[in-house]
Amino acid sequence: MTTTTDKQTLGFQSEVNQLLDLVINSLYSNRDIFLRELISNASDAIEKLRFSALSDETLYEGDAELAITIEFDTTSKTVTVRDNGIGMSRDDVIAHLGTIAKSGTKEFFGALSGDARTDSQLIGQFGVGFYAAFIVADRVTVTSRRAGSSDTAGVRWESSGKGEFTVEEVVLPRRGTEVILHLKDDATEYADAWRLRGLIKKYSDHLSTPIRMLETGEGKTGWETVNSATALWLRNKQELSDDDYKGFYKHIAHDFEDPQAWSHSKVEGKLEYTTLLFVPTRAPFDLYERDAKHGIKLYVQRVFIMDDAEQLLPRYLRFIRGVVDTKDLPLNVSREILQRNKTIDTIRAASVKKILSLLEGLSAEDYAKFWKTFGRVLKEGVIEDHANQERIAKLLRFTSTFQDKSEPSVSLTDYCARMQDGQKAIYFLTAENYATAKNSPHLEVFKTRNIEVLLLTDPVDEWISTHLTTFDEKPLKSILHGKLELPGDVAPADSDEERKPSELVERIAKTLDGKVKAVRESQRLTSSPACLVADEFDMSANLQRILKSAGQEVPPTQRVLEINLNHPLLARLAAETMEDKFAALASVVYEQALLAEGGRLDDPAAFVQRINELLVGAAS
Repeated sequence: MTTTTDKQTLGFQSEVNQLLDLVINSLYSNRDIFLRELISNASDAIEKLRFSALSDETLYEGDAELAITIEFDTTSKTVTVRDNGIGMSRDDVIAHLGTIAKSGTKEFFGALSGDARTDSQLIGQFGVGFYAAFIVADRVTVTSRRAGSSDTAGVRWESSGKGEFTVEEVVLPRRGTEVILHLKDDATEYADAWRLRGLIKKYSDHLSTPIRMLETGEGKTGWETVNSATALWLRNKQELSDDDYKGFYKHIAHDFEDPQAWSHSKVEGKLEYTTLLFVPTRAPFDLYERDAKHGIKLYVQRVFIMDDAEQLLPRYLRFIRGVVDTKDLPLNVSREILQRNKTIDTIRAASVKKILSLLEGLSAEDYAKFWKTFGRVLKEGVIEDHANQERIAKLLRFTSTFQDKSEPSVSLTDYCARMQDGQKAIYFLTAENYATAKNSPHLEVFKTRNIEVLLLTDPVDEWISTHLTTFDEKPLKSILHGKLELPGDVAPADSDEERKPSELVERIAKTLDGKVKAVRESQRLTSSPACLVADEFDMSANLQRILKSAGQEVPPTQRVLEINLNHPLLARLAAETMEDKFAALASVVYEQALLAEGGRLDDPAAFVQRINELLVGAAS
């Protein structure tokens, strides 16, 4: 192997420098994971070669026996991880080892606290991959050549992890990647056969790719496969321990934490396939990134086909990790074929049911943890998955007026069990945040009558309320829309129904003409002077705010002002004979109602001036 060009020194992307500093300083107590991460990368490279070779066997270059080898040298204090996978070009090396091309990177660094123990958990969710090498090495040398390229297209990358790295082209007869770790003085324990074998068995035994080391013992000189080298998902469930599943999850998810739950099943018959699906404990940082790829791994007859196969699960289950292996797809299946394949539709439908069953089986404590992490994503299923809507609806959790905390814990089933005799609807309120919802004047009559109301404060809740219109044959009713029909209400007599609005209602309606659709006496209010109510099918004020903040045009919608004739402020208004003061006071009543629901005033300065004039008048 000889150098063919001069070395080039390049600087790490700033995020890499940050990550390296965190890895070296925060993961010191978990140093063993370096080998798992490097072996995982090597395994991925081999799977990618196997897939690429399906359409071009020449990529094997006469060597189709794929394996990972681990060597060490106590004299030079090195550990070497080598694979004969897809390999990297010069551009690949710079892109993969010098930059972090991950969505959510900015959010990740923004979430760091500076506390090593806390940050080490966050780093685990971000995935450090190759950079874990610097936990135990003060210098790392990588040589690689992409499969199918010439011997002169090899590249050597080297760095001490301190701001920069060098790259040079080299002659490399063998494809694949070799990573040499020059161990730190306090990490020489890893240059040991038994130590390395123990780590391989502990962290990487489940990999289907053979991991080989030189045989140990007198007179032994050959290579020996250290791991089981059998695809874990194809093994009998009775053979596997919880630790086996946890180790495999960490490999496929590049996660440091154990999964919260998993489902392993094999289907035989007209279709044959195996699924192994995991619910993570923590969310990835790019869970809400629009362009981030999320999905599970697809294998066909144990051959890795693709990562992030989003066709295998709907978007609202994008947090699930795992594998699907089937015999009923062609080895050269593409993403486009998957989109219109009936086999995939069948596997997808069955996988969704397995995941929902898994979530339904969690204990109350575990489900509360799951909901806090992934609840907002699961809510999207109410909109996306009509076939499972009722089942997903049972998994939803909300805050309500019957609890004194903002953490959602009330299910629709819980709510229905507490409904009053004669109550026909499930009542809910949408608002920008918990405080606005909890203190909404619209709740007053419900509190007086001890009727529970669900408080919906996530932006996605507005869309949920338009798609989930019934649950358990009971309609969901927004208390912000239309007239209320509460249990125990007596239908008004005909003479009452036809009763003309009071003089005060007519005066306020005339004064606020152009600002409100109508003014009427309120059945909702007991202590507040007024509130704004949308007509039954009008857009809520909260949804209007959400759409406006997203840059969408929202047609102007006027709402009904409901007034509490028993409130002293309305009595003061009724007694006012001067039209200018009446108009000012009526405007204040309207503007207070708007502010109480979290709305914005068109002219805040004019509102302040009216309030000041009223205060001065009251004091004089």
